[in-house]
Parts: sequence; C-alpha cells; structure tokens
Amino acid sequence: MSSLIHCKNISKSFGSKALFSDLTISLNNHDRIGIIGPNGSGKSTLIKIMAGQESVDTGIVTRRNDIRVAYVTQQPTFDIDASVSEIVEHVAKNAGISPTEITPRVREILGKIGFHNSEQSVALLSGGWKKRLAIACAFVQNPDVMLLDEPTNHLDFEGMQWLSKLMTHTTFAWLMVSHDRWFLEKSTNFVAELNSQYPSGIFISTGNYSDFLLRRDEYRETQTQQAQTLSGKVKREVDWLRRGPKARTTKAKSRVESAHALQETLENTTARLRQSNTKIDFVGSGRKTKHLITAKGLGKKFTPNTLFADMDIVLSPSMKLGLLGHNGSGKSTLLKLLAKLLQPDHGAITHADSLKVVYFDQNREQLDPTCTLKEALLDSGDHVSYRGRTMHIISWANRFQFRPEQLDLRVNCLSGGEQARTVIARLMLKPADVLLLDEPSNDLDIPTLEILEESIKDFPGAVVLVTHDRYLLTQACTTFIGFDGAGNHAHFADYYQWENWLQGHHKEKNQNPKLLLKGNTTKGKSQTKKLSYKEQKEYASMEEKILEAETDLEDSRRKAQNPVIATNHTELEHAYNALHEAEKKVQQLYTRWGVLEEKLRGKQ
Repeated sequence: MSSLIHCKNISKSFGSKALFSDLTISLNNHDRIGIIGPNGSGKSTLIKIMAGQESVDTGIVTRRNDIRVAYVTQQPTFDIDASVSEIVEHVAKNAGISPTEITPRVREILGKIGFHNSEQSVALLSGGWKKRLAIACAFVQNPDVMLLDEPTNHLDFEGMQWLSKLMTHTTFAWLMVSHDRWFLEKSTNFVAELNSQYPSGIFISTGNYSDFLLRRDEYRETQTQQAQTLSGKVKREVDWLRRGPKARTTKAKSRVESAHALQETLENTTARLRQSNTKIDFVGSGRKTKHLITAKGLGKKFTPNTLFADMDIVLSPSMKLGLLGHNGSGKSTLLKLLAKLLQPDHGAITHADSLKVVYFDQNREQLDPTCTLKEALLDSGDHVSYRGRTMHIISWANRFQFRPEQLDLRVNCLSGGEQARTVIARLMLKPADVLLLDEPSNDLDIPTLEILEESIKDFPGAVVLVTHDRYLLTQACTTFIGFDGAGNHAHFADYYQWENWLQGHHKEKNQNPKLLLKGNTTKGKSQTKKLSYKEQKEYASMEEKILEAETDLEDSRRKAQNPVIATNHTELEHAYNALHEAEKKVQQLYTRWGVLEEKLRGKQ
C-alpha cells in the first residue's frame, strides 16, 4: 500500500542549528501517529514539512495524488470580528465543498465539536475553544490526512476526553504532535520520538504510549550492550596502537584506519546514549512538623457562583494532593488560598510556624518579561547557591537546557517551555515545606515532564498539584480533592472515583453535552408556540434521535475499520456503504434540527 505522505531521508536546519538529518517517516491509511520529542527537536517543523508549509534542505517528500491535507497549527489565528459559523463556512468554501453542502456540513461539524452557539463571536472564545474551532475548520475540509500541532495544550479534562474520543473514531489518517501522555495512551496506534540520540534521528513504535515506553527501554538496553561490546573492541585496538605498530603493510594500515573508525563510532554511540535533560529537584526544608497547613470550613464565592464550601484539608510531609475539576471550578483559587494570596469568605487557614511555601503560578507572573534570562535566574552576581553548594550561572542554566548565549535574551523572547523551566529554576533555589504547583506542566516536553514527575514524588514536603496532564496527576499524586463546578467537592483515592462521582452529580446533564447548546432547548411556551404541535414533538425527540444515530455511526465506523474484513472486498464494500448511510442520516438530522432551531428563533 502506498503511503499518503512519505518523507525519505529529509534534513532541516535553521542557521547553524540542525534539527534533524536523514529522517524517514510515512503516514498510511488508518494511522494515528503521536509525535513526541524534546523541545527543539524539530517536531513542529516536521509537521509543517508534511503539510507543505515548509521545505526540506535535503531528501524527498511525496504525497499521494489528489490527497486532501488539513493542517491545525499550534497557535491558530482567526478574524475576531467573525462568528464561529462564518469562520468554518469560509474554510469549507475555500476547500471546494459544494455550496449546497456547506450549511448542513458546517452545522454537523460544529455540533460534533461541541460549540454552544455557532453565532458566537470568535473574540469571546477562550484558548481551548479556539483550538476546537481550528479542529472544526480541519474537519469541515473532509480530509484524507489531518496534521495537528499541539492541540492538547491547555485543554482541561473534559476537553481532553472529547479530543481523544473524536480522534479515535476518525475514518482518516492523522499525525499529531503532543506531550500529553494520557492522550497518547488512549488514542494512538503509533508513537514516534524525534531525538538526536537515535542513529536515524527518530524511533517509531507500534501501539500506544505504554507500548512505546516498553520498546524504547528494550532499544536502549540493546544500544547499551552494543556500546559495551564496542568499548571492549576499542580498548583492544587502542592497546595495539599504543604498542606502536609499523604501518608498513596494507593490512597494518587497514587496521589503523579501522581502529580510528571504531573509536569514532564509540564516541557517537556514547554521545547518543548520554541524554541531556532538565534536572529538576526541589529542596525540602527538612521540617518534621506533622501538620504543615490546616484548613477548616473553607469556603469561597465569586458572585454569583460558590466555588466550594465547608472544605477541610490537612497537609502533612510527603503528602501529594491533586486537585481535580474543569476550568473555573476553583482549583487555582484554592491554591491561592493555601498560599495566603487570597482570603477565604468562610473558614480559616493555619500555617505552621515559619512555614516555607513555594508557589508556581500558571500565568508565570513571577517573571518580568523585560528582564534577561540571567536576571530571571538569579537576583545578582554570577553564582547561585543550591543545596549548600555554589554554582556558576552558566552551569545552573545548563541544568535547565539553556545555552550560555541565551542568558542575555529577554524573557519575552523565550518559548513557553523555556519560560516554564525558568520559573522552576527560580523556585528550586528556595527551600520549601510545601509546593503549590498551578499548571507546571504547560509547554513542557515529555523528558522534562518525566523528571518533574519524579521530583514531585521524591519531594519530602507536601505538594498540591493542579494540572491538565492527567498522566502526571495519576502518577505523582496519592490523594485527590475533586470539584463538580457547582460548588460541591469531595475527597478521593484516585482519579476514577472522581469521574464516577462527577457522572452521578451530572447524570441529568450528561445525555450529550454537545447538544446542550445555548438556544438548543425551548425556553417556555412563548417560543414553542412558533412550532406546530407535530414539530414540537419532533423537536423534543431530536436529541434522542441524534444520539441514537451517532451511536449507529460509531458502530459503523468500527466495523469499517475492522482489519478482519480488510481483505474481503464484498464485506468491506458493504461496511463502507453502511458507514456512508449512517453519516448521511446524522447529517440529515442535524440539518432538520437546524431548521427547527431557526423557526424557534423566528427566522422563518
């Protein structure tokens, strides 16, 4: 089977910095590839090359004839004066979608993506909803391939679950850059890591993220064994060279050349195995106090919404507490209360005497964007004091993957990941009893996330963690407080208990969140009078019909993608015919639903 997109021996550099060299990767039908790698390894550049947005220095990029490629950028930009539907309709028109199909197709796609109001102004959308809009623009193009650059960034739990379900059930192939390990675990069938430590610059593993970790460990073990064997050979050849052989014969000359080649190969192999990762290690104060922070009857309200009430918390050494809840449910507010940056409306918070609290602010307000990286890393001089040891600023910066020439850069010139590492570097210099971490994982690559995870686990004091990185939460935390967004909270032993509790609280609202749209439900008799009795009955049953049709559609997709029937032409044709019929039915229901909506609003 020919590839949809095939990159063969491609290389790309920017100035003197080589991103990758002789890289080969293919995207085939039914592939769901997750791309990972350290910051600066060239992930975004690779996806731009595959999308035709960037050229290669050397190598060949081929695409199947007439292939439709949809590309979702890391930072989507839109006309803020336009509405959501206008943006998607414009993309559909430019993609060559038939004018008669644009309106129903846009309505169907926006319904799937979960927008509350298709007429909403883009200017009012949050960062997460702008990413949903970018994905809607990609879906409306009816692509054969979708390429996505970091769509998981800053999505909350609900958004991540939505994206995972959406991308798992696509009929087209896709490749996505993502650092979210939970998403990689749930949604991919290939994981590829860009990293100069591999001879080919990339390591590709079939399966999900767990499969990737297993195969990567096996690969590294093999490489280490080979390096040890090679080291033995080099030692023998070096001993031979030191005896001063006379290179008079062709055989002797050949062995001298071979010995030097072996040395070079060993140096290259050792350099690849030597990983250069951020070294994160928070300093504990060594305090033995059992109760570090105690909160009793805690309550906070931002008119008109109550975030939480009657909350009791006791933070003790070695406690790792994760806060669970959707955006706006009160997680960051609780952290600020515990840090005494806000005052509670009810209850009291008590700190142990001389308690040392380190607070990581998700907005990184500790950083002055106008100061240099050097000024951000230390207050004065050229040395920092860490764990009683003095280190030069260049060595300290190198610990966080900063090069010496970057020290004079202003903070606002640093990438999001670099700014996050800068904040962590500052906080690590402060001895702490309690770490309050608000979204420390944003913009970090997977190697840095893994080190952050271990640092949190090993920290001797208490940790309270807020993050959208579900994998980090479940690996680093041992107890949880979960919010439902309606003022209720509870304590949980794991993430899944919170999910079950949340579903119980919202059972009546959980029929189909994407259909609970503003203006999608009747608002009293004054509106329903605009519909006939028959239309009222039809409208009342529309949610149930669409739910049933979309369930049938998902079943049809699974059957069409079943590898068992891939070689049976008759069964495969029947499965795809059923899939097209199911898609058609869903589209017709959405179209009819839209007609009834417009009538309710008085547009007909």
